[in-house]
Amino acid sequence: MTPLDSATEKLQERLIADRKVRALAVVGSYGTDAQWQGSVPTLLTFERGVLSAQTETRAGVRLERLPYEQLERWRDWEAAQTEAPLALLATARLLYDPTGYFGRIQRMLLGLGPERLALYRQERLAQAETRLNEARKLLQSGHAGGRTSAGQRGSVPEQLLALVTAREVALGQLYPALLSLLGLWPESEVRLPHTWRVVVGLRFPKSVYSLERLYAFGGLEEARRCLLATRGLGLVEQERRARAAFTAGYYDGAVRLLRDEAANRHSADLERWPLLSAARQAKLAQLIGLERSPLGPTALDIAQELLEDVREGR
Repeated sequence: MTPLDSATEKLQERLIADRKVRALAVVGSYGTDAQWQGSVPTLLTFERGVLSAQTETRAGVRLERLPYEQLERWRDWEAAQTEAPLALLATARLLYDPTGYFGRIQRMLLGLGPERLALYRQERLAQAETRLNEARKLLQSGHAGGRTSAGQRGSVPEQLLALVTAREVALGQLYPALLSLLGLWPESEVRLPHTWRVVVGLRFPKSVYSLERLYAFGGLEEARRCLLATRGLGLVEQERRARAAFTAGYYDGAVRLLRDEAANRHSADLERWPLLSAARQAKLAQLIGLERSPLGPTALDIAQELLEDVREGR
């Protein structure tokens, strides 16, 4: 373990002294042997009086705040598996837990047997299938009308939104389901693509190949182009994190982060694509990967292939 810096230690001391805080943990690679220059000191708290999940930064320390009521509720597996950030809770390093609830949640998550993991995996696969079917119907309905230049059904916004959905399903449902075959929980750091290659690449090469097809990585040059495209789009924090990954050689991690964050923060722009200025279209096209990535039904088909590969464990 690497010692936490003084700012993080002082903040955790203040949080422990605050009677509203009923659990405190460290999350992420910061302070561990896996720490790298892009690691951010991050604390997770459950607090009385917090009504919904909140994220803020204090003295350079990222603080993930959750309602105390959820700490009580997530002791139940049925509630936890549908509502909780399971990977975050399972991999956190507990600092303060006077009620013992956090420890109970962790023991539950780390002690899931093969049958429960199989049910968890089936639920994730079912969620993924539902979302993909919904996206396919929306694309086929041709809401915005017209066809792309490639002759595929759907307008440019629909083509892009189908790609975004395929990526969200791949990362949000299918990758966690894949890791459950190994009894593991996903890492959420910016270097994620490099982690999935190391952790699951040899065991499940087809699944990793599908993930990489959806993101259309391009190494150093694509990462550099994406970083340049962030300017003027309100992605200052995301650019900072991506630049740290770029400097450390995690080029595909930087691209993955910027593709997902651009899609999340500029979903309204994607929906009204024809109304955007040419300059804004160019920046978003680079960030999303319009010229490199599979679009529309092709993206959904790749996600469907990934779903089947995870189901078959390949």
